[in-house]
Amino acid sequence: MQKYNYKEIFKSNMWSNNVVFAQMLALCPLLAVTNGATNGLGLGLITTAVMIFSSLLISLIRPLLTPQIRIPIFILLIAALVTIADLVMNAWLHELHKVLGLFIPLIVTNCAILGRAESYASKNPWFPAVIDGIATGLGFTFALVLLGGFREVIGSGTLFANASLLLGDNFSVIELTPFPEYRGMLLVILPSGGFIMLGVLLSGKRLLDTFLKNKYKEQSHCQVK
Repeated sequence: MQKYNYKEIFKSNMWSNNVVFAQMLALCPLLAVTNGATNGLGLGLITTAVMIFSSLLISLIRPLLTPQIRIPIFILLIAALVTIADLVMNAWLHELHKVLGLFIPLIVTNCAILGRAESYASKNPWFPAVIDGIATGLGFTFALVLLGGFREVIGSGTLFANASLLLGDNFSVIELTPFPEYRGMLLVILPSGGFIMLGVLLSGKRLLDTFLKNKYKEQSHCQVK
């Protein structure tokens, strides 16, 4: 019986094999909606929900599928889940639905969802597939919120602005104004600012990975001595 290291699954999908920072996937919605942390959180959570249910269903039906039809079936299944998510958001999170607009249906074209369906969910039992879907979705949400948060703080001096309006009254506690007197930097909120900040975050991740790798080597070398 195959053993699954769920801690490693989360570590890989959240950081070392993150769909944005490592695989460079889903950059279109990432750059389009992350002018604020709230938008990033909303899109990230709905994408995570789609990934969880698509991983579960694909893992359950995988014995019934032949190699010739599996990709069309995966796409139809993901499209059906996105349609349900779109209707649910329109009904209960209407303000956020208006803000995200076209990018909700475009979740269907997110390569990360189809990629994990093909590479993992279609080859593993349902529970590891669901865990992988959760980890991948949270990794994508982390990238959206991180980029959106940096852009919002630098661009306008706020963090999770309008969260209560877009996500519900319970999210009012995360609305922050770190720099009340700060007038903001418009460039960071504009589309070009998204590319700039993404480049900064990618560079920062690689520098951090290199630092941690070298530190680990030094510790291993000292233990050997």
